Amino acid sequence: MQFTPSWESLESRGTPEWFPRAKFGLWAHWGPQCQPGFGDWYARKMYLPGTDAAEFHLKRYGHPSRFGFKDVINEWTASRWDPEELVALYARTGARYFVAMANHHDNLDLWDSPHHAWNSVRVGPRRDVVGEWAAAARAHGLRFGVSVHAAHAWSWYEPSRRYDGRLTAADGVGTWWDGLDPRELYAQNHHPVPGFDQQKTVNGNWDWPDPEHWPDAAYQASFKARTLQLAQAYRPDLVYFDDTVLPLHQCGPVGLEIAAELYNLHDDLIVCGKVLDERQRRALTWDVERGAAGRIEPEPWQTCTCLGQWHYDDRVFAEHRYKSAAEVVGMLADVVSKNGNLLLSVPITGDGEIDSDERAILAGVGEWLAVNGEAIFDTVPWKVFGEGPSAEDPPALKEQGFNEGGAMTAADIRYTATGAALYATALAVPDGPVVLRRLGRAAGLLDREIIAVRALGDDRPVRWRREEQALVIESAAQVHRIELGG
Repeated sequence: MQFTPSWESLESRGTPEWFPRAKFGLWAHWGPQCQPGFGDWYARKMYLPGTDAAEFHLKRYGHPSRFGFKDVINEWTASRWDPEELVALYARTGARYFVAMANHHDNLDLWDSPHHAWNSVRVGPRRDVVGEWAAAARAHGLRFGVSVHAAHAWSWYEPSRRYDGRLTAADGVGTWWDGLDPRELYAQNHHPVPGFDQQKTVNGNWDWPDPEHWPDAAYQASFKARTLQLAQAYRPDLVYFDDTVLPLHQCGPVGLEIAAELYNLHDDLIVCGKVLDERQRRALTWDVERGAAGRIEPEPWQTCTCLGQWHYDDRVFAEHRYKSAAEVVGMLADVVSKNGNLLLSVPITGDGEIDSDERAILAGVGEWLAVNGEAIFDTVPWKVFGEGPSAEDPPALKEQGFNEGGAMTAADIRYTATGAALYATALAVPDGPVVLRRLGRAAGLLDREIIAVRALGDDRPVRWRREEQALVIESAAQVHRIELGG
């Protein structure tokens, strides 16, 4: 079947089988903005006087008119990056798919991009970052995805126009970037939006509400060509767009054209978008940033979140402010119970390494999955996703997500199922018997008798009793398998 750029065509696709079975992916949200070690959106904030990033940049690099983000790219050599070692670690952790960032709002393509001279083979590390990630992922049996963020460079980079963002190729004679045109990187040969030099202005223009400030046809055509060539060259199983719905979706047909061409590449490909309505969630895979749905969704979906900042931040490591392994597995159990997958970013230093805290967290997640993975992988949602305080009053989504961080207690239970088994996972380790009120006789949800209960990771018999108001399990294990009669 050939797909066409319309919602009617795209919603006939359906979700490839591998995705709802996979449940857990790891993500390398890694590029030149990790080089300073100062967290998110560095390539924008460094041009905004008064921000902590601008003050840091002045002290470390000098004035941005003399050392702009193009020069940070030149400093980014990824000298200690070993994709084989990292992906082997991710596979041991239990990830079933791996996603690599292909470009960010900083507009550097991290592959040998024939449509964009500012790419990682020509500048920075002089390596095909996407290609090396893809080879490592496939060598370890992981599905491979890419994340694409560069549609927003047009407005996101506008603060650079007061510094080096309006330089031309002629200005580069005799410099390290001789032969390159900064206008291709910064995309600033246009009139900016009012208030472009304010930090949050870009947020109000994220979904391109004002036709006067839409990217021009050449910019849109270039983005489309880059994205499709990326997909054709590396044949990812997943393409994640950091956009409302699809890239440039308000500006014309280009977003739908890209999605249709991606679906025509191969049958297993997933396309992720954000802030989707119900119809769009049948055509694309809904991604929720740093948050989770509050119900069992009818279509498979994905949460994307991060252990710390999206881009590596030395301060997060120094202050030990990452999510813990317990928080990660609690989020995973919650998301999977609602028909979702968890895509977790592990920040990578500019040099290409992950730090000791992150390695310890991944080890903890891997140990938990080695014992409890049967309650996660290849499961389906049950009749209800769970019970407990967070199920009764789930936090509301804000914009594209941002509702994570609520309390996860042992009273918060999440259910998954497979075959004749039902799994009950507590979002924190219990300190006494597990009480499952949804499995009491009065709830009326079980249409088969319970024939056995066991704690995962423990072969000792488990005492249990089914009462009118609850199933009571005399065990302090975090995950229990409940066998049901035929």
